[in-house]
Amino acid sequence: MSHTPLLDQIQWPHQLRALDRHELEPLAAELRQFIIESVARTGGHLSSNLGTVELAIALHYTFNTPEDRLVWDVGHQTYAHKILTGRREDMARLRMKGGLSGFPRRSESEYDAFGTAHSSTSISATLGMATTFKHTDPERRAVAVIGDGALTGGMAFEAMNNASNTGANVLVVLNDNEMSISHPVGALRNHLARIMSGRVYNSVRRGSEKVLGVAPPILEFAKRWEEHMKGMVNPPSTLFEEFGFNYIGPIDGHDLNTLVSTLSNVRRLKGPQFLHVVTRKGHGYAPAEADPILYHGVSPFDPKVGIVLKAAPAKPSYAQVFGDWLCAMAAADKRLVAITPAMCEGSGMVKFSELYPDRYFDVGIAEQHALTFAAGLACEGLKPVVAIYSTFLQRAYDQLIHDVVLQNLPVVLAIDRAGLVGADGATHAGSFDLSYLRCLPNMTIMAPADENECHQMLTTAFGINGPSAVRYPRGNGPGVSIVQQLDALPVGKAEVRRQGRAVAILAFGAPLSAALEVGEALNATVVNMRFVKPLDDALVIQLALSHDLLVTVEENTIQGGAGSAVAELLAREMLSVPLLQLGLPDRFVDQGEPARLLAECGLDAAGIRRSIEERKIFASGFRNSVSQA
Repeated sequence: MSHTPLLDQIQWPHQLRALDRHELEPLAAELRQFIIESVARTGGHLSSNLGTVELAIALHYTFNTPEDRLVWDVGHQTYAHKILTGRREDMARLRMKGGLSGFPRRSESEYDAFGTAHSSTSISATLGMATTFKHTDPERRAVAVIGDGALTGGMAFEAMNNASNTGANVLVVLNDNEMSISHPVGALRNHLARIMSGRVYNSVRRGSEKVLGVAPPILEFAKRWEEHMKGMVNPPSTLFEEFGFNYIGPIDGHDLNTLVSTLSNVRRLKGPQFLHVVTRKGHGYAPAEADPILYHGVSPFDPKVGIVLKAAPAKPSYAQVFGDWLCAMAAADKRLVAITPAMCEGSGMVKFSELYPDRYFDVGIAEQHALTFAAGLACEGLKPVVAIYSTFLQRAYDQLIHDVVLQNLPVVLAIDRAGLVGADGATHAGSFDLSYLRCLPNMTIMAPADENECHQMLTTAFGINGPSAVRYPRGNGPGVSIVQQLDALPVGKAEVRRQGRAVAILAFGAPLSAALEVGEALNATVVNMRFVKPLDDALVIQLALSHDLLVTVEENTIQGGAGSAVAELLAREMLSVPLLQLGLPDRFVDQGEPARLLAECGLDAAGIRRSIEERKIFASGFRNSVSQA
C-alpha cells in the first residue's frame, strides 16, 4: 500500500475534525489512493466511490457525526465514509463472507444511520430522522446524500413533497456525477452558492419576509423575483424551490474549500435545504474517469495497469442469453419493445439498444413506472419485455398486481439475479420472487435449468397472452449449447431427466445440475420441473403414487415457493407421500462466495444428498405404517 501519513492519523471522524483545513486536500489524495489499491485487491464498486472522496471528508469534517446523521443513497458510494469511521482495516475483507458489507449497514456501525442498498430511500429516512430531532434535539442535523441516478426514483420526490410540511431541518445533498462544469461557470456558481448559503443573505431573506409580510402582493412579487433570479443562473433551482427547499448550487464536489465553507453555512440554516454538488465518477484515477461504467463494479486487478479486458468466456452468461434472444425475437416480431430500470449493461441489453433504439426504453431507477409503462404499452397492442433484477422487482409489486396481472396484460418479466448473488449479499439476493409471484392469478412462472432452456422459455413467455415471468440466476449456466430457433415449450409440462426408484427429486431451475448428481448417487428419479406455475399436476401425482419420498429443490425461500406449490397439490389430492422441501432458509443469507453460500444452505449436491438420506429412514417407516393401516 502507498504511504498515507495523514490517513494513518484518522480512525474516527473526531480525529478528522481536528485537522487544519489546509490538510484536507492531501488527506483526500491519500484516501483516494487507498481506495484504488484496496478495491483492486478485493473487487467492489470503484468509480462511484472515487467520486465521493471529498464529499465524505467534507461532511464528516463539518457535521458532528454520528450524532448528526448521514444517509448515503445509493449505498455503494460509501467506501470513503466507511474508512473514515473506524473500518479502514476491514476493507481487506470487503464484500467477503463475514467481512465488511459493500453498503451501509446499521448493525455494522453507528455511523451507518440507515441501510441503503436499494436506491431513492434516503430522503424519506432522513426526513424521519430530522422530524424526530425537531422534537427531541433541534441542534442535531440529518443529511441525505443522494446520487447515482437515485433521484429518478419517484420515492425521492414523494419525500421532498412532504419535507416542507414537516418543517424539519433536513439537508439533501444531490451528488450529481453525470454533469460537468466548465471552470468559469463553476467558479461563478461556487461563489453564488457561498452567498446563498451564508448568514447575511439568509438574514436579509428572512427579514424581508417579515417586513413585506404586511403587504402580501409585494412579498409575493419579491419571492417570484428571487426564484427567477436563481433560475437564470441555476436552472434546476426552481424545481426544488417549488418543493419548499432552499436550493444552493451547483458547486464543485471536488473543491474541498468550497464544500466545507458551504456545508458549514448550510448547517446553520433552518428548514429543508437542497445542496447540488457536482462530482465525477472515477475522479483521480484516469482509467476510471475514462470508462466509469467499466470501473463501476470490478474484480481484483492491477491498479498500475488497469482492467485488462479478457476474451469472452466460452459459456455465455444468462444475461447474454437474454440479450441475444431479445434481438432475435425483435427481428421476428415488430411488436416487441424492451424496458429496463437503469440496468442496460447488467441485463445484457446493450446490443438491443443499439440495433433497436426506438424500441428500447431505459426509464431510470423507477421500477414502479417501468411496470405500469409496460402495462400501457401492452394495452395498445405492443409486447413489452421488462428486464429487471429479482430484488428490484420487489419494489414494483403493487404495479405488477394492479396494473399488469389484474388486467391480464401480456407483459414478459425477464427476471435476472434470481437466487443468491454472492458478494452483494442479502439486499440484492433474489430470494423471494417465486413466493410473491406464485400467489398471483393469471401469472405463468418458469425457471430454466440451463441456457438453452432459458432461450426457449423466453420464447414461450412471449407467446403467452397474459403476464409471464422467466427467472434465471446471475452468471453462467452449465454450458448447454443454444438452439437458435425461437421454439416454445408446452406450457405446464415438466421433463423426467432420470428414472429411478423410491425417491423423486423435483428440481426447479438452476439446482437441476446438483439434483442430477444426487440422483445418480442414490438411484433417484430426477425431474426438471420447468414450470412453477402452472405445475405439471399429472406428473407430480404420478410420482407421489410411485415413490416413497418426494423432494423439491429451489433457490428461493421455502416459504410459499415452488415446494409449497407441490405441498398444496398433494394436500388437495389427499396424497400422503412424505415431502422434503429444500430451499433458502427463513433468514437473510449474507454476502459470500456463491458456492459456499449454497453449501451452507444445503443446496449443493452434498447438502441435498445429506438431507435426503436423513429423511429416507423416516419416509420408509411412514410408508410402511400407512400401508399397514
